[in-house]
Order: sequence, then C-alpha cells, then structure tokens
Amino acid sequence: MTTAVIHGEGLGKRYRRGLQVDDGLRHALEDFVRSPLASLRRKKDETFWALKDVSLEVREGEVLGLIGRNGAGKTTLLKILSRITRPTEGWAEIHGRVGSLLEVGTGFHPELTGRENTFLSGAILGMSKAEIERKFDEIVGFAELEKFIDTPVKHYSSGMYVRLAFAVAAHLEPEILLVDEVLAVGDINFQKKCLGKMGDVARAGRTVVLVSHQLNQIRRLCHRVLWIDDGSVRRGGPTHEVVSAYESAMTSGDRNGGQPRRGAVSKARFVRWEIADSSKENPQVLTTLEPVTIKIVIEINQAIRHGHHGIALRNLDQQLIWAWAADDVDLPVGTRELCYTFPMLPLRPGPYSWHVSLYDEGDLVDYWDCFPEMIVATEVHQHRSDEWNGILNVPSRFAIRETK
Repeated sequence: MTTAVIHGEGLGKRYRRGLQVDDGLRHALEDFVRSPLASLRRKKDETFWALKDVSLEVREGEVLGLIGRNGAGKTTLLKILSRITRPTEGWAEIHGRVGSLLEVGTGFHPELTGRENTFLSGAILGMSKAEIERKFDEIVGFAELEKFIDTPVKHYSSGMYVRLAFAVAAHLEPEILLVDEVLAVGDINFQKKCLGKMGDVARAGRTVVLVSHQLNQIRRLCHRVLWIDDGSVRRGGPTHEVVSAYESAMTSGDRNGGQPRRGAVSKARFVRWEIADSSKENPQVLTTLEPVTIKIVIEINQAIRHGHHGIALRNLDQQLIWAWAADDVDLPVGTRELCYTFPMLPLRPGPYSWHVSLYDEGDLVDYWDCFPEMIVATEVHQHRSDEWNGILNVPSRFAIRETK
C-alpha cells in the first residue's frame, strides 16, 4: 500500500470580517466607552470560519479533487496545505517537495523576467541550477513564450502569466502539486495541454490536489473527490459518485436528500427501486457498462387486472433519454418487483432520474419520481473537450488500416 504524503486532522481556519483598521485605536476606544456591550458584540460577529474540522489523507501518486460552491473553503484548504496560511485549529503534515499554483503568477516577482522567475521558482523548490537548465527549454516551449521569456512578467497578460506559472509548477518535478482553478484561464488548446500534463504528472507517481469547477476535468483526472460545503467535508469517495451527487444537489436546489411529497396511498404504491446485484451500500449507483437490471418495488393493496404501466428515464436537464409502457398489466395483492433488464446503459456519467406510473382502467393509481436518483459512475468514454460530450457514453475502438 502506498504511503500517505498529505495528512490533515481537524483543520480549521477562522478569519476576521469587516474589521475597520482605518478607524484606529482612538475610535475603537470611543466605541467601547459609548457602548461596551455593542462593541464586544461587533467584535464577536467579525469572525467567521472559512474551514471547520476538515480531515484528509492523500496517498503518494493519488489525484484528489476538491469541489464545492464558491466560498466553500476549497482555496483556504489548499493555502493551508501549501503553508501560505496557518490553520487556526488542527494540523497538517506534508512529506515531499510541494509545487503550488493557487493564483495566476503565484510566487512570481513582477520586476523579474520570465527566465529569472523560472530559476527563482526552481530554487524555492530546492532544485539546482543544472536541474532547472535541463528543464528550461521544455518549460518555455510548453508555455509558448519563447519571444517573451526575457520580458518582465509585470507586462504579461493573465493568459501569459498562467501559461508560464503552470509550466514551471508542472515541469520542475515537485513531488506534490497543488492546483487551484488555473485552467479557467487560457484557450481550449492550452487547457487540453494542461490536462495532459497533469495526467503525466500523476502517472509519474507524483501527487496532485486539484480544485476545479470544471467537473468533467475532475472526472477525467481524479481518483477520489472531496465535496467541501460551508467549510466542512460534506461527502468524500469515488470521483463519479461524489461529482454526480454534487451535480444533483446543485440542480435540485440542494434539497439535502429530501423527497417530494406524494399523494395518499390508494390501490397501489411504488415504494423503492434499486439496481440488481449492486452493492448494498450504494444500490442506486451504476458502475458498469455490462448488462444491468433495474428493479422497481410496488405494494398492491387492491388487485389490478387491466393496468397500464409506464417508465421513463431523464437526465439532469430533464431531457428524456428513454421510455416504455405496458398494457393489460395484472398485479395481484402483495409486493411485486417490476424488473427491466438492459444489455447496457451507456450513459454519460452523472445523475439520472427514473419516473414510473401505474393506471387502472384509465385512472391514475400512482406516479413516482424514483428517489434517490440514479448515479452513473462508469468510466468515461467521451471526447476530451466538454463541448463535444454527448448523452451516450459508448466504448469504442479506433484503428487505422491500410486500404486494399
């Protein structure tokens, strides 16, 4: 088993909000004299926790993704791990040389040239001049800054900044690479290069912790994901499961697992659903592109002789993916399983919802938006660019053959 290179326990960071430093000591004393209780209350309200009781462990060669809303605490966690800021509570151990790219141009001196900043960054990482020189041409070529490498970086555009910053951070061989949303800057081709380089870094056995709002990038690169919400870890685990749960929560207005209300029980009622032969811990998570059976459990209180049953599958955007119906359904009193077997469900990873209905002689008996949603957590077989990702996730083989 690989060893842990990052280990944090009970990490918390408290910040002071709305402190008016321009007022000075005299104004603070005047406020206290006029209203001591109100002054103390304001001081108490000035602090907030950006991070609270976060524990994590990242093993050597692992790629960990951090996802969550803006302001959830992801960047604060990376700043603690990179030693930019100290935690208010808890502790973190990091074993290895750390390269961090938390903001555009992090660690660059604006008055120095791109060449000088490259050597400075390498020296900070503990590399010798010879080691940096060996990598220098590769760094400049990757950043596509040959014509501007001897220009002070204060004259760089944001795109030039991030290209050089990423190239330096990725090529100077840190054992641990911390990256925060830098791929949002730059064109599609450069983003593709960065994704490929981070994949190379991971395959070389180095460790990556990545913050990104580009969820398909997280799916492609990360072995595991932590969902940070309001400063705490809301969920952690396999990438596709956590990312799909996050997508579902964001789209549904974050119901926190609440199920919509349904009408009173009548002749029959759908009660639960699951994927046959799935794990007991995650019976609604699809992890394979092999044959699969969906089981819908229904309780029959009064026999139904000439029923009509329908089922539909919709994606996150409520786009209809598949539907089917059966007439003259005979359901005696008791509990029954309605089973659907598919040769495969080649769906793009993400959350999906089943919808089932039952009618008796034209009258609606029950309609159910199956809960919880189905999470598709299969391997991705899609185009590398998000804009070319379709509904289906179909494995394929590519070959070039000589014509006869």
